[in-house]
Amino acid sequence: MVQLYNLHPFGSQQVVPCKLEPEQFCGGGRDALFVAAGCKVEAFAVAGQELCQPRCAFSTLGRVLRMAYSEAGDYLVAIEEKNKATFLRAYVNWRSKRTENSRVCIRMVGHNVEAPFRESFKDQMSIVEMPLSEAPLCISCCPVKGDLLVGCTNKLVLFSLTYQVINEEFSILDFERSLIIHLDNITPVEISFCVGYVAVMSDLEVLILKLESDSKNEEKVHHHPCKTNNPVKQINTDFSNETSQIESDDFVICQKPMELLGEKSEQCGISVTLELTGLADEKIKYFHIQHLLYRRFTPDISFYVLSDDIRLHSLQLLPIYHTGKCPLTSDGKNSFHGKELLSLFCFFSLPHVGYLYMVVKSVELMSVYQYPEKSQQAVLTPQFLHVITRNNLQCFTVRCSAAAAREEDPYMDTTLKACPPVSMDICALRIQLFIGLKAICHFKSHVVLLTKADPEAIPERRVSPRRFLSRKDTSVKMKPPVAEAGWSLYIVNTTSPVQLYKEMVDYSNTYKTVKTQSCIHLLSEAHLLVRAALMDTSQLEPGEKAELLEAFKESCGHLGDCYSRLDTQNSHLALPYYKMSGLSLAEVLTRVDWAAEDESQKYERGLIFYINHSLHENLDEELSEELAAKVVQMFHAAEPKQLPHVLCSPSMKSVSPLTALSYLRKLDTYGFSSVLVTLIKAALALKMGDLDMHRSEMKSHPEMKLVCGFILEPRLLIQQRKGQIVPTELAVHLKETQPRLLVAAVLGLQKNNKIGIEKADSFFKVLCGKDEDMIPQLLVDFWEAQLVACLPDVVLQELCRKLISQYIWRLSKRQLPDTIPLRTSEDLSLICGPSFDIASIIPFLELLSEDTIAGLSVHVLCRTRLKEYEQCIDTLLERCPEAVIPYANHELKEENRTLWWKKLLPELCQRIKCGGEKYQLYLSSLKETLSTVAVDLELRDFLNVLPEDGTAAFFLPYLLYCSRKKSLA
Repeated sequence: MVQLYNLHPFGSQQVVPCKLEPEQFCGGGRDALFVAAGCKVEAFAVAGQELCQPRCAFSTLGRVLRMAYSEAGDYLVAIEEKNKATFLRAYVNWRSKRTENSRVCIRMVGHNVEAPFRESFKDQMSIVEMPLSEAPLCISCCPVKGDLLVGCTNKLVLFSLTYQVINEEFSILDFERSLIIHLDNITPVEISFCVGYVAVMSDLEVLILKLESDSKNEEKVHHHPCKTNNPVKQINTDFSNETSQIESDDFVICQKPMELLGEKSEQCGISVTLELTGLADEKIKYFHIQHLLYRRFTPDISFYVLSDDIRLHSLQLLPIYHTGKCPLTSDGKNSFHGKELLSLFCFFSLPHVGYLYMVVKSVELMSVYQYPEKSQQAVLTPQFLHVITRNNLQCFTVRCSAAAAREEDPYMDTTLKACPPVSMDICALRIQLFIGLKAICHFKSHVVLLTKADPEAIPERRVSPRRFLSRKDTSVKMKPPVAEAGWSLYIVNTTSPVQLYKEMVDYSNTYKTVKTQSCIHLLSEAHLLVRAALMDTSQLEPGEKAELLEAFKESCGHLGDCYSRLDTQNSHLALPYYKMSGLSLAEVLTRVDWAAEDESQKYERGLIFYINHSLHENLDEELSEELAAKVVQMFHAAEPKQLPHVLCSPSMKSVSPLTALSYLRKLDTYGFSSVLVTLIKAALALKMGDLDMHRSEMKSHPEMKLVCGFILEPRLLIQQRKGQIVPTELAVHLKETQPRLLVAAVLGLQKNNKIGIEKADSFFKVLCGKDEDMIPQLLVDFWEAQLVACLPDVVLQELCRKLISQYIWRLSKRQLPDTIPLRTSEDLSLICGPSFDIASIIPFLELLSEDTIAGLSVHVLCRTRLKEYEQCIDTLLERCPEAVIPYANHELKEENRTLWWKKLLPELCQRIKCGGEKYQLYLSSLKETLSTVAVDLELRDFLNVLPEDGTAAFFLPYLLYCSRKKSLA
């Protein structure tokens, strides 16, 4: 369905001062217009709103039948007719043509320019003649690379744009015939070419192909024709023969309409054969064909007498490029204007209906345009489709920018970004009266129109009403040019995108009061208009981009308003549009119509969804008390279950505690009660300074249930502002009054993936007022709580490393905990644990001296874990002999039992001989050692380990015990 508005996409207009009635005309880049009449081409300078002025003129070989301009290479190419013969010529360096009689160089395509003449090419126009074995029918230039595609009766010829380098500052433009595409069963009337994509149109058929390089099959490709697989070719040939026979008996056969997409289009019955004709060097690309689309239409037999009523026209491939990217060519230089193809669209039209396809990543029909009257020609731009009828210039909207936006941005159609759908109904912005329209073209921000007042004069007519059906004759029949009055060539300036956008927004205001989809539709059209303009910034005037960006944000805000206020199935789109608008939450809330002060006001889903989602994000924005109260009222009325979560948002910090409590109590009356509501009440009571109420609420549930409440809403404890972690007032209070609950709550958040390990550590440091280098005891308590919980091995090792580092730091600095530890176990119990990798502790021991009891204990325990028992005995005998027997009793067991008499006993005897102040300690340890050894060894073995110079009376009691132990047993 096409909606019709009465907007003003067309602005001022001026008449082109050409002398003869134009036969062909086309735009020439950003600043020129070419008009062909008779055997001459005139170039006119077109600059903004200034009057169109003649720039230069040059003669042609004959009358111009077709003409096209390529911005890449800045050349004009024309099909010319002289003496019933057609010629293909390219006009290069035409800007150097100062006067009509200026010197011109004519050269053959592909011929090297001789050295004496090279420098003269810089200041004069060149004409490149391109001979063909068959008469050219139509032409198309690639807008990106400047390559030229020529359509003949049974083939397409591709001329690649090349350059002959003269010096560092100057190169001569040339062409190389690189490929021939042979076509059977279709004769091109119009063609379009863009970066390897080829569109071919006959009277009632459209075929879209893609030429692809295939480096993998390079060795298999040769310079001779290579046919594509076509299983229905023979069938179609037989059908054509049969058709010819029947048509000779005055019957007309019309094939049924057909649409084939993708690989299925290979079954269209049109044979495609490639023939590489370029030089066999490393620059040659090896092509194969990919079929994309085939569309065949059936004429309305009731109107077959009028041949023009049943022919396709206005074939066009429209590229849209990536924004802000400058790809490189194979030689390392920047490609033309840094353009990289993003999306490609194909348009073609019947007299009463037009079709727009997307053909890059997927081939699909995007839009169908139903014209109110018979069309004569159409041109497609990224913003509009301009269509001319006999007496009207029509402007339709297009969906190209919507499709391209989804190709370019992976975040499109998410909660971050949105764009109007491709499937949205198109609309006609205006139908402008223009008497006697005959032809149209578009370039930059201009629409060029040819009008002729005489309704009898028809510039182009085909001869037989039957020829277009049988495809026997597609030659162009044109009347010879006649200089006569009643015609005009106009340049119509299109309205700037920003100005037209503003008009569309004003127009949409008429729909706001009735809350209809028309408001969304027109604002979506305005949004797409601005988006399309921003996709091609090369066409913008200085300063216009800033205006467009501002208009883009404003349009997003308008769409956000619509989706937040209207009850639609797409109300969730309010969120991404408001985000794209750059409006703050407070600014959005001020745009809401707070009609009712009580709870009777209805709030639409879109607004609720946006506010709820925004309040769940870490917004660095704090609502005023008034706006916060409005939000509480809104959610209590529309989404009461979300009210507790809303109150936990940092943006709601300024909400009145009394107001919040009053609405929370109403939730209880509705039967909505949970531990989360209890915790929020406790936090609000704390904010009011009502400690009795706070304690009462906290005691109403057991500790584990409170932990579950914190898991449901972590923002009760932890909030984030400007990227920094901020503990809540409730968390600060729990640190002083219920630290065990606080640690358990944060541990619960971590186990439920509500908070990361680093973020939890930072929370406790900030909570305890410590910098990054200081470790508070509450964080150590949290680490120890994590250790008790079941954690993955990788996390466990890192956790143990942090704890050991902290324990050793305390021992080395003799630093006591800043708060009472929650666990009563000693710090060293972790080192004694069998599951810990003792090797990871060794680097920390360098900081710990053995001069203290704690330091000595750590070193001895670590060496014991490394099974360095003898070294530990030496250390204890030297530094703490009173601990050697308890150590031996604990560690020298089983396979280490022999160290009692092999290491400890001899060491004690030796030290006793030396005497000293530790003599009594050594003697006491020796007696306990002898008692242990006497029990373990037999009498003979016991005698062998005793020192030879010892006093017999001292050892006699142990010998007697050893000899009698069997009888005692």
